[in-house]
Amino acid sequence: MTTLGAVFRPQLPPERLRSVARAADDAGLDQLWLWEDCFLESGIAAAAAALAWTHHLTVGVGLLPVPLRNVALTAMETATLHRLFPGRVHLGVGHGVQDWMAQAGAHTASPLTLLREHLDALRALLAGERVTVQGRYVTLDDVRLDYPPTTPAPVLAGARGPRTLHLTGQAADGTLLDAGMGVEGVARARRLADQGREDAGRTGHHPVTAYLLAATGADAAARMDAELHSENLPPGTGVAGDAQTIAHAVRRMADAGADTVVLQPTADEPDPEGFVRFTARQVRPLLR
Repeated sequence: MTTLGAVFRPQLPPERLRSVARAADDAGLDQLWLWEDCFLESGIAAAAAALAWTHHLTVGVGLLPVPLRNVALTAMETATLHRLFPGRVHLGVGHGVQDWMAQAGAHTASPLTLLREHLDALRALLAGERVTVQGRYVTLDDVRLDYPPTTPAPVLAGARGPRTLHLTGQAADGTLLDAGMGVEGVARARRLADQGREDAGRTGHHPVTAYLLAATGADAAARMDAELHSENLPPGTGVAGDAQTIAHAVRRMADAGADTVVLQPTADEPDPEGFVRFTARQVRPLLR
């Protein structure tokens, strides 16, 4: 059965998160995803607040840009969340938008190398290992978490290009895809991630989480057209319509290889609380 989530977009002010998270929790939404986009809102701080305000909701952060983050700090924050809210946390890491990284003085010559080093060190630290590494970007000297997670703490990696998608299968616990991928992009990502996993000699299923732009309501089509234009995305990347129409689009993403589909509202969504309730109460039952 496909897991369904929704995004709280950081274009909304942080103080709006409480009501959206509680609406999602009350409605029985599977997952609420947050972003750490520059220079809007912190993913970790927002996740901690959303988890504390809710009782059952799983909260994801997709994604934390690794050029901005020391891997030891990322591991400490991740482990703390998992110990405080076991079984309710999903965290993803990724390259980040390179223009934003340059603005923050964190541009790297090889984002792929940095992501690989960060993933290897982060997963080892979260597994409770003592880590010493001298990489091109990641350096640790006898580092071990005093409070590693007591439950599994999978690390997802965001990807678009073929080399990064292949890397997610090799070095991450799952792949996170943005809303620009579309159905064909999800199928391609599934193939590349699975190939990377096979090449690394890893076994078991590799989870794929994909965002899907969605809009509902009387002006849904107009808002979706404007969103696709502003984001320079091709027509058909998003879906606008009623619950049946959106559920059909979710099933197509699932058939292409997505285990979790996260509905991403338009930036001008007029009712974020209503959007998460719609996702949980109207779209979710159609997927069973």
